[in-house]
Amino acid sequence: MKNFEPLREYLAQQTAAELVLSMAEIEEMLGFDLPRASQRAAWWDSTYALDEQMPQREACLAAGYIATRLPDGSGVRFRRMKTGRSRWRS
Repeated sequence: MKNFEPLREYLAQQTAAELVLSMAEIEEMLGFDLPRASQRAAWWDSTYALDEQMPQREACLAAGYIATRLPDGSGVRFRRMKTGRSRWRS
């Protein structure tokens, strides 16, 4: 299983309510190529397959962000979760 800790750390340091990272920026940050599955919106969706452990999703949620793949597949939009509503732990 790939380590998404660098993404979690990066997001945890951000103060913006919303930011977008390209797939290339995410890969550079992580130090490995994202799998083909990362092109599917469901791979990033924080509400998809909640019973399934998905390290990319857990990293985003632990940092306080919800991730959504951009419609054209070029990147991912990260939106800060509202305080007090998260059921995810850091």
